[in-house]
Amino acid sequence: MDVLVVESPAKAKTIGKYLGPGYTVLASYGHVRDLPAKDGSVRPDEDFAMDWEVDGASQKRLDAIASAVSKGGRLYLATDPDREGEAISWHVLDVLARRKALQGVDVKRVTFNAITKQSVLDAVAHPRDLDQPLIDAYLARRALDYLVGFTLSPVLWRKLPGSRSAGRVQSVALRLICEREAEIEVFKSREYWTVDAVFGTTKKQTLRARLTHLDGRKLDKFDLDTAERAEAAKREIERRAFSVSSVERRQVRRNPPPPFITSTLQQEASRKLGLGAATAMRIAQKLYEGVDIGGETVGLITYMRTDGVQLAPEAIGQTRRLIEDRYGPSYVPEKPRVYTSKAKNAQEAHEAIRPTDLFRTPQDVAAYLDRDQLGLYELIWKRTVASQMESAVLDQVTIDIASGDKNVILRATGSVVRFNGFLTLYDEGRDENPEDEESGAILPDVAESEPLDRREVIPEQHFTEPPPRYSEASLVKKLEELGIGRPSTYASIIEVLQRRNYVRLDRKRFVPEDRGRIVTAFLQTYFPRYVEYNFTAHLEEELDEISDGKIDWRQVLRDFWREFSSAVGETKDLRVSEVLDKLDEELGPHFFPANDNGGKSPRECPSCGNGRLGLKLGKFGAFIGCSNYPECRFTRKLGIVDAEADAASGANLDKPKVLGIDPATGKEVTLRNGPYGLYVQLGEPEGKEKPKRQSLLRGMTPDEVTLEKALALLSLPRELGPHPEDGQPILAGVGRFGPYVKHGSKYKSIPADESVLDIGMNRAVALLAEAKQARGRAAAKPLRVIGEHPGDQQPIELYEGRYGPYVKHGGVNATIPRDIKPDDLTVEQAVSLLAERAAKGGAKKPKGRARKAAPVAANDAGETSPPKKTAPKKKKAAPKRKAKAKADIPPRTGTDG
Repeated sequence: MDVLVVESPAKAKTIGKYLGPGYTVLASYGHVRDLPAKDGSVRPDEDFAMDWEVDGASQKRLDAIASAVSKGGRLYLATDPDREGEAISWHVLDVLARRKALQGVDVKRVTFNAITKQSVLDAVAHPRDLDQPLIDAYLARRALDYLVGFTLSPVLWRKLPGSRSAGRVQSVALRLICEREAEIEVFKSREYWTVDAVFGTTKKQTLRARLTHLDGRKLDKFDLDTAERAEAAKREIERRAFSVSSVERRQVRRNPPPPFITSTLQQEASRKLGLGAATAMRIAQKLYEGVDIGGETVGLITYMRTDGVQLAPEAIGQTRRLIEDRYGPSYVPEKPRVYTSKAKNAQEAHEAIRPTDLFRTPQDVAAYLDRDQLGLYELIWKRTVASQMESAVLDQVTIDIASGDKNVILRATGSVVRFNGFLTLYDEGRDENPEDEESGAILPDVAESEPLDRREVIPEQHFTEPPPRYSEASLVKKLEELGIGRPSTYASIIEVLQRRNYVRLDRKRFVPEDRGRIVTAFLQTYFPRYVEYNFTAHLEEELDEISDGKIDWRQVLRDFWREFSSAVGETKDLRVSEVLDKLDEELGPHFFPANDNGGKSPRECPSCGNGRLGLKLGKFGAFIGCSNYPECRFTRKLGIVDAEADAASGANLDKPKVLGIDPATGKEVTLRNGPYGLYVQLGEPEGKEKPKRQSLLRGMTPDEVTLEKALALLSLPRELGPHPEDGQPILAGVGRFGPYVKHGSKYKSIPADESVLDIGMNRAVALLAEAKQARGRAAAKPLRVIGEHPGDQQPIELYEGRYGPYVKHGGVNATIPRDIKPDDLTVEQAVSLLAERAAKGGAKKPKGRARKAAPVAANDAGETSPPKKTAPKKKKAAPKRKAKAKADIPPRTGTDG
């Protein structure tokens, strides 16, 4: 019996059907081992020797593979056709060899770009050996990411409280986002005007043109920078007669874009479908591994992690036949289009992403896919077909209109599609804010010297705009342009940045958080070489040369580590105060730009008036604070904030602002600025009795706080009335988690778009009823019963939980892995998942039992989180005994670049 190993169980199920009973197809479930997440897993002093560790779940899968191999036959390693897939095959082979489970077993490597029966059978018929250079490139990349993460991250924890980690590629991507934000903050909008004129032709048509020359001179963008100058230009046009001075016509051809590679698929999925990079790749993985179509699992697209733009000859031929059948011979170019890859590494330049069968149209599979799957498949199908279609032909026309003395000239441009070619099917997404968009205007047919009838003259005001923040699509494109990272890693890089709270997505744009900005400033100050774009790109090229077999992987690591460890050593004796002073000096001109504020220093504290603003570090990261702390507690977030903004936020509220007198008590009502923000206060302290206080509601500014609103705030919690069911009072107030309504011991949050000061009785009763309904829901019902457990014949049930689908048997719940479709889950798979969970302690445990401390975990980029500090507990002395060695099993990690 031959054994074939793939990565996912879904793929194993499909391929098992293709190969038949002569093969046992098993899944590794991705990587089977990784570097332990602790210091010393990579040892530079031993020429970068590495320790590998197998986790518990993978151990069982390797046991199953070893057991199957022991029965004789050949072992085919059929993991994904890329660097990571080659590495997984190497790991499986190395573990089995160490177990001496391969004696007499013929081991071969097979790869296929599409999970179709023919592709799989062809691959098994033409096996190869493992690609050692590709494995070496994996080892080098994994070691680099580990060394950067486990060496640089502790430096951040010690020197920058509140920081999380730094990664090799992640830090460079973060620098891009922070630098773009800095550009936006210092951007000064400029006013400019354009002047258009509408003309009538001799054929009773209209033509709109824009002023380009005035007083015989070509206008620059900012020559008309005021309304007065625009009006003067308008008058010059109105007092002249015009005619056509020249007509230029030229024909241009627009060629179709190449088929998708990983990065372009992520960009277009973001632009056209609104899908994030990680989501797009997850959907593409499902389309690749197979979808149930009419009772048969079919792989719909080829492998989705690729740098190659070429198509297989059979795919090109199929596409050209489809184009001729659907669109006609005029849409088929004379020769097939051949695209060349920009990837420097031929080993990873696989075939482009395409449908496995071009005649399987989106309409044919629509009934079997969800909305996002269908959208992505349709995108891939259209892009592939369009890539082999004829070019679009456009007529571009430029008409110059001049006054008799040639001192005033206007220009009209337009284009007409003469043959739509590939545009009939697909138009690539445009970049943000394109400088030179083609005009789609259709211009009238005019002749040179034809007189024109001037009609309306239209001045329009404009303002320059700052560069846009990066979206996922534009960030991926920029990383690719710079040669940083590789397309298959972009999704994980973006996820790490968000998970570390270095950036956030705001209206699908990346905004750097304070923590991210200060980390970037620190790295640029003390480790400038390692966040340089050129250095990181050069390192990527070296990794590609390793996988091409051109250079030794250990030599690349030696060169890197020699300089990197030296740079880290130089920061060993730095004090936090030194780092702060240095960063304050570096960031000062940015956060405190010179202004014309009456000669005052931009660093002057707007609250106390004599303190100096500077960079401070707190438990949760960096902020701007006053040098007179604790007497002056003024703070603000990182960023450029002008005096008006400070005033609006209450920053200049250095003493209580009297709002008026409370008519009920006769006490003074004041607005104050405290360490936790703005609040209103009734009266002053009387002995040990503190005055009543209430913080301003979120979004409330000092300017809108009147005596009436202050009294309303101070009245919280306020009674709305008796509940109609039991007569108990309903209260509205503000608590730890925001505004709420309360009835007895039951609470319900007030929605963000409603005010606790305005909410009425009827609305409160409705909210409380919603809370009651939510609490009174019946126990969750299973989606289906998968089958009976072979151990006790009790049902195994499938549920949809808060964190995804899971199976339940007795008191044990087991989460279903993402690579297993719940609808396809078998009893055998469910029993295996439940057994794994039970082995880890799946049943509920008594409260209060101490947990074993977890090892420091590394993230997807080989980066670590700072260990949590816990107070030491006193223990009774115990008799000494010989310690039993036991290795902690850390979480698995991957690579970020």
